[in-house]
Amino acid sequence: MIKIKNINKRFEKLHVLKDINISFEAGNIIALIGPNACGKTTLIKTILGMVIPDSGTIEVMDKSIQNQWLYRDQIGYMPQIGKYPDNMTVGQIIEMVEDIRTKDDKNLDKELYESFKIYDILNKRMNTLSGGTRQKISAYLAFLFNPKILILDEPTAGLDPISSLILREKILKEKENGKLILITSHILSELDDMIDRIAYMEDGKMIFDKTIEEVKSETSETKLWNAIAHIMNQNNN
Repeated sequence: MIKIKNINKRFEKLHVLKDINISFEAGNIIALIGPNACGKTTLIKTILGMVIPDSGTIEVMDKSIQNQWLYRDQIGYMPQIGKYPDNMTVGQIIEMVEDIRTKDDKNLDKELYESFKIYDILNKRMNTLSGGTRQKISAYLAFLFNPKILILDEPTAGLDPISSLILREKILKEKENGKLILITSHILSELDDMIDRIAYMEDGKMIFDKTIEEVKSETSETKLWNAIAHIMNQNNN
């Protein structure tokens, strides 16, 4: 569904992405993890067309994204920090985004609208909302257009435990619907029994791309973080 081939990106002297090769397939939840400044965000932005790589190609649904933008209709993106006009209400933000993107009213996914009780905050201005409530708006908008691909950047950051559980169940449900879900997170305990694959980046390189079963089998560890730490220690030695 997403094929990344030989991607490189520099920002002046900083080599941010170093010959990245990886594929992400439908029906999987994939964790893209790694330390801060390892290149995760830049890689996501290249998929979204927000950053243009210096070399290499990206295909989404078997088509190159170079000089294209319509493919983004198939992607729901939830940023780590949603930035919205402060003086607009929640209802105005939702209405504006729907006006821009809606092509088929019957295909909208409003499940999180009910689950997060967004109807209770429609008249609140964005600058009055907590970080967790903004996350709920970002999550709702990411899922709203029923995309085939979901890219969720630290999706549970700031969410209370109940809201985190609601979002977690929604993610698993969409996986069962055959969607590709790419998640970045620093809280690996939240991913332990959700994800199918781990793509680990460090210093702009893709260090490994393995299934959960492979990671745990190779390390004899039952906890995800312990398994990753084991692999990294082996690589460093």
